Amino acid sequence: MGFTYIESNYMEHKSISILGATGSIGLNTLDLIRKHPEKYTVKVLTAGKNIEKLIALTKEFKPKIIASANQSDFKILKKECPETQIMSVKDAAAVEADWTMAAIVGTAGLVPTMNAIERGKEVAFASKECLVAAGSLMMMAVKNCNATLLPVDSEHNAIFQVFDTKHKEGIKRLILTASGGPFRDWCLEDMEKATPKQAIAHPTWTMGAKISVDSASLMNKALEIIEAHYLFDIPSNQIDVIMHPQSLVHSMVEYVDGSILSQMGPSDMRTPIAYCLGWPERIQTSGPTLDFDQFNTMTFADPDIEKFKSLKFVRNVLDEGQAASIIFNASNEIANKAFLDKKIGFLDIYNIIEFALSNIDRYAINNIEDVIALDHDTRHITLNYISNRSTKVNYA
Repeated sequence: MGFTYIESNYMEHKSISILGATGSIGLNTLDLIRKHPEKYTVKVLTAGKNIEKLIALTKEFKPKIIASANQSDFKILKKECPETQIMSVKDAAAVEADWTMAAIVGTAGLVPTMNAIERGKEVAFASKECLVAAGSLMMMAVKNCNATLLPVDSEHNAIFQVFDTKHKEGIKRLILTASGGPFRDWCLEDMEKATPKQAIAHPTWTMGAKISVDSASLMNKALEIIEAHYLFDIPSNQIDVIMHPQSLVHSMVEYVDGSILSQMGPSDMRTPIAYCLGWPERIQTSGPTLDFDQFNTMTFADPDIEKFKSLKFVRNVLDEGQAASIIFNASNEIANKAFLDKKIGFLDIYNIIEFALSNIDRYAINNIEDVIALDHDTRHITLNYISNRSTKVNYA
């Protein structure tokens, strides 16, 4: 199982489905499509809460089908977009398209992503949480349906570009780079007082709030270790993380002969999206290109796993198996939101994840229903734990 290179019949023109069109990944994908109207036709757009943006995008790109996560939005969508078919997100994800961007944040994107995979086409995925929660099931579906899974995360996209799939035995390790986020040089005492506003102020990348907080806690890097494990079929002890604040080198593959291959580019998600959108060819980006004059120095350092405990937790999580990964991810999503809602402090995120990993029972994960059930149980238990905590946070 794991990642395998599949030859693609490159098409001059592709129909496009974007699951999560109003988020940062979806909008960056559409920005690239604007630059290449002769290559792509938007067929499906879905959104969560930002219905106004979905309406504006529908009027611009004229997809055949649109979908909202909230059925209560259907009435206004029918009024504003009378010539467009309206579906649930789950049904829209199953619509035939040549290429799908799966960019629904968190495990809410799991079922739609699986629906897209089952069509046996090209699926670019940006929700690492889906692969974390259902890695073995997703990769089996990719194989069985003869689908092509294209990683959008800049780190995995970088590895994808330099990973020698035909001579995998020559690979020594994968090296995921991490900017370190806004708290890279903070001490624990300062991190304890950190506010959501400070956590989402990423020094190099422009991302949504949830992903930005994960970057600040380095939880994003812990999840990426699990993602890389399933995607490239590489054991945990051959996946390392290194701090690289300049975000110039997006990840590396080290080979047994001492060679290290890396992918470099600007800190702009349109670069990895463009690679996936044009694959197996390359297309011109609508974003910036790398200016070497801006990078006089590059630095690399080992992460402090005592400070960023997520990197410490993840090794045991992978050793335990799929159920532990589900608990790890779901408890983080609840803790992340609680921090953004100012219900807990920043360092409480680690404490809550540790509680969930220590107290929630595991069971066999045989299908997507099992994933959803354990995910639901974890969220319920974690929410109750947060609600019953005696320690409250007081932001100045």
